Amino acid sequence: MTVRRDFKEPAGCRPDQVIGREELFTAAREQLGRGGSVLLHGPAGIGKSTVLRALAGEYGGAARTVLRCSDLLGLVLDEVSERLPAAQRTALESALTGRGESTLQRDGLALRLAVLSALRALADTGPVLVVADDLQWLDPASAELLGFAARRLGDTPVRMLCAVRTEGEEYDRHLRASPPDTLAVRLGPLSRAQLSALLDHRGYTGLPRSTVRDIHRTSGGNALFALELGRALAENPTPPRPGEPLPVPTSLRALVLNRLEMLSEEARRTLLVASAGARPTLALLHEAGRANAEAETAQAAGLGLLATEPEGPAVRFAHPMISAALYAEAPAQDRRAAHAALSTAASDPIERARHLALATHGTDPEVAARLAEAAALARDRGAPSVAAQLGLLAARHTPADGTPSPELMRLAAAEDAITAGELDLARDIAREVLSRTTVPEDRVRAWIIVIDTAGHAMTEVDAIFPQALADAGDDPRLLALVHYQLTWRALLVEGDFDEARGEAAYAAELAARAGDRYTELMALAFQAQIETLMGHPDAPATIRRALEEPQDPRVACHHNGAGYSRFRWLIMSDQLAEARATVTALLREVRRRGSVESEVHFLRGVAETELHSGHCSRALDLARESLRLARDTGIGEVASAVLTSLAEAAGGDVDRALELAREAVAHAEEDGDQMYVSRALAALGHAQLVAGDVAAAVRSLRRVREVEQGLGITDPARGRWHGDLAEALVRSGEIAEAQDVIDGTRELALRLDRESVLAVLDRAEALIRAARGEHDAAAAQLTSAQDRLGKLGYSLEEARAAFALAQLRSDTAGPTSYDEAARLFRRCRALPWLRQVEVAAAARPVEAAPTPTPTSAPDGLDGLDGLASMERQVAALVMEGATNREIAARLFISVKTVEATLTRVYRKLGIRSRVDIVRLAAGRRTT
Repeated sequence: MTVRRDFKEPAGCRPDQVIGREELFTAAREQLGRGGSVLLHGPAGIGKSTVLRALAGEYGGAARTVLRCSDLLGLVLDEVSERLPAAQRTALESALTGRGESTLQRDGLALRLAVLSALRALADTGPVLVVADDLQWLDPASAELLGFAARRLGDTPVRMLCAVRTEGEEYDRHLRASPPDTLAVRLGPLSRAQLSALLDHRGYTGLPRSTVRDIHRTSGGNALFALELGRALAENPTPPRPGEPLPVPTSLRALVLNRLEMLSEEARRTLLVASAGARPTLALLHEAGRANAEAETAQAAGLGLLATEPEGPAVRFAHPMISAALYAEAPAQDRRAAHAALSTAASDPIERARHLALATHGTDPEVAARLAEAAALARDRGAPSVAAQLGLLAARHTPADGTPSPELMRLAAAEDAITAGELDLARDIAREVLSRTTVPEDRVRAWIIVIDTAGHAMTEVDAIFPQALADAGDDPRLLALVHYQLTWRALLVEGDFDEARGEAAYAAELAARAGDRYTELMALAFQAQIETLMGHPDAPATIRRALEEPQDPRVACHHNGAGYSRFRWLIMSDQLAEARATVTALLREVRRRGSVESEVHFLRGVAETELHSGHCSRALDLARESLRLARDTGIGEVASAVLTSLAEAAGGDVDRALELAREAVAHAEEDGDQMYVSRALAALGHAQLVAGDVAAAVRSLRRVREVEQGLGITDPARGRWHGDLAEALVRSGEIAEAQDVIDGTRELALRLDRESVLAVLDRAEALIRAARGEHDAAAAQLTSAQDRLGKLGYSLEEARAAFALAQLRSDTAGPTSYDEAARLFRRCRALPWLRQVEVAAAARPVEAAPTPTPTSAPDGLDGLDGLASMERQVAALVMEGATNREIAARLFISVKTVEATLTRVYRKLGIRSRVDIVRLAAGRRTT
């Protein structure tokens, strides 16, 4: 091992750049911080060395000595030799220098003791960190030395940080070379999102989502393999054809091809057919002409190339990279022959069409027609990503004068890519079409695709609209398409609701004139959404128009269709049960169809409904799922971050809520999206209020008010931030401004019949009355607000009203309703709010009860009448023998709260410990 003082690693290994390993890294870091040791294990290339270097870089500075496994104690021999007994010093010097007669065989015990003594001597002057990468290459003698010392170090400040290559979970034998308290950390495959972040970090940016998906599938989530594939793609000027495997660089082929050389020629051909197939089975190989498939796959399995599934005849490669390398190494004519065989052998028409395309050179109308049919079938099956790939293959095989044209094939593929959430691919296809065609209809359709892929960042495509209008000419059908997009521009860029409503109505009129029912319905649905946000009285009538027959099935479950417009109207009208049923049905349908963009929207809709209903845990799970999907696809990231921030503030981590809200504000401002600037600021203000930063909450929510006034948003049920602003203003002493906010919002809520908003405003107004000393009136108003919110189904808001009521009564004698607030928050799983109740309840002064005499000790629960509800529950569980940790888990409170509650119980009952509580119960049972 080599010694390094002031250990520093290159910038590329900083802990913040250990991508996709944050949780594992944190666990390992905490273990090292406690003075423990860590063993990282996993397959080759998975990223063990990167994590090891990052951990060593962080903790090397804390250790006086860092020993690395290239020269065990060699560089510190002079420092420790004088402190070793003579026999040990001789054994160690002989082993390190190769001089003298001492060997491990002759003086094994002396050498083992010398290593142990040397480590202890080094630890006398400061902590020691032993770093051993690739532990599997350590010779048995050195491993035994290390293990001997590790098992005997005890409390000596020597930590070990090791990494070893393993397959599966076979790492136990390597633990013998580590201290007994070593934490074994397995590094598994990276997820697609993590792998995408790694590729971006290493400079392989701008890869289409479909390509990242292929890299993830081919690499099996292995970081080394993925980076090598990314490098090969970056260096290859010709991308693979749609449906073809990725190019595999020579560096990776060498890992597997040496084993392929041990196969017979026929076995290699059989494996090539298997690598070309999507889901190869022995039956498929037989149908493709591989008569001896059983024997040939058995030979491959014996070499570790294949693993046969135990439940059936499926043929599976031991790692996806083996399949990719085999395919990449095969000559082009052999690949085409394999696809030709599979084009007749495969049972699925989509697979047959794909193989036919990959077996065919040049244009072929018949092949193109087969591919177009397969794309339509994939679309119907809810596989839009497959449909996009098949559409591109169809375009490639369609003659220039074919009907439909290659450009129409490409446009259909781009639209499928949008549905699948592959926005980069869709944008690239549309740009290619624009460079090829002069046909107005094709050009307008391509412009619309480019605009759609911009999402809410409409400022990025602002210059496109004049070009699209010019290409549309005076064709009402094409103009309807452009004006529908201008509706979004008016809303997101200009922030003008009146203009947006006018554009939507004009688009619907143009589409109706042209007989384009799809665009007419979409424009009407969008008009209804805008009117709902504006609080416009025509919103219900416009929704009814959008739901009139005839309907287009593509609109029915579209995230901008009438179904979603109706959901928004229902949730803003306090019809939570019907809103939940509506959006849940929409989510189920889009998942069946494979529409990723709509899935992101509807996931948020379900999460929002659950959040309003006070199902905080369920809302948080759904919001996090929506955010993951949004980040994977690049669709609706700001909106999902906003909702996840609200869910975190309600039932998760308030710090995470603040982080997400700030991120959303920054991105919305960067995009110029004023709609979501206001939404993100509202989430930020709410999180700041929950966190107790009242001044910051006031600043954020005042900005929301300014932005929404500029946008013309008048419906308070849209953002529901008004009660938070009023409450924050009261807490800041701005009573007059708080009353102004309440009065102005109440006028709008009364006009629009927003019952839940009115109840929340009453809750906030009660705080004003309490601040003015009108306690009875405030209590009555809070009680009314709590009752109304409960009946409407807003359980979290109901709990907040109960909490405000408890705080109002906390200064008066007698029991408070903190227990009721805690009960309601526990029911909602609203952990941040529950913690606030715990703090408030613990801070309330409690009068000590008279000390009972032993003869008048209370009997069981009957003797606990003087305790509050929470105190009785805790005491009862103590009587059952529950530990503090078990009590905390059962009551959804913290261990510290259990301890504080027991302290109050002891004081009230005049006892000293939990044992006395158990004695009370025992006394009850013996009387």
